[in-house]
Amino acid sequence: MPKPAPRTLQVLHAEQITPHMRRITLGGAEMHDFPKDQESAYIKLLFDQAGSERPLMRTYTIRTQRDTEIDVDFVVHEQTGIASQWALDAQIGDTIRIGGPGPAKLMTLDADWFLLAGDMTALPAISVNLEKLPADATGYAVIEIASEMDKQDLVKPAGVEVIWVINATTSATHSPLLEQIRALTWQDGQPSVWVACEFHSMRQLRDYFKHTRSVSKSHLYVSSYWKIDRTEDEHKVDKRQDSDAHDASS
Repeated sequence: MPKPAPRTLQVLHAEQITPHMRRITLGGAEMHDFPKDQESAYIKLLFDQAGSERPLMRTYTIRTQRDTEIDVDFVVHEQTGIASQWALDAQIGDTIRIGGPGPAKLMTLDADWFLLAGDMTALPAISVNLEKLPADATGYAVIEIASEMDKQDLVKPAGVEVIWVINATTSATHSPLLEQIRALTWQDGQPSVWVACEFHSMRQLRDYFKHTRSVSKSHLYVSSYWKIDRTEDEHKVDKRQDSDAHDASS
């Protein structure tokens, strides 16, 4: 199936929802044929480069979708990239070209209990997954955020415990997410596990769930959304190489 042609959307609203998370609402005439039910799917934001016909692409998750608009959440820090700086500067009426949407990565619901984990880049997707869980679901959502003030009110089943991990720095060797997950009481039965975070933490968590906890491949989704000191294009190459090496060793 051919990829959808890029479309130009307008900024309808901009809101700082926590100190390190900014929400941009996009809409406009070219939303008329945007597919329905795309929450947690990804889009590519396209930024023109001087002297190049190929735009820079940055990948973001659709947090919420309404009839004619979508919300996209951006993690913002002191050292901003091209997309987060755009989000900080965005004014109502500004435009942005986007590609997609690509497929949503949702967790397997045929399970006895659920475990979601990720850093702030994964918070939009984790939020969508929590909203789609059965009302009687049990389990955990372990979420790494930069400060106490970055906590968000999440819609979730009463039996799913949200655990916030406060971590203002990122390390290639130290994974607070993994430490917190190791401390969890592992429930009985078949778990469904969904994880997305920084590349190095992803590899440690993947090893833990696969080898220490023996989570079946059918019920395990693990992905890296970014990598320390690497651009998105560089991370994409590293991610592909890591996936090929992991598949070859499995």
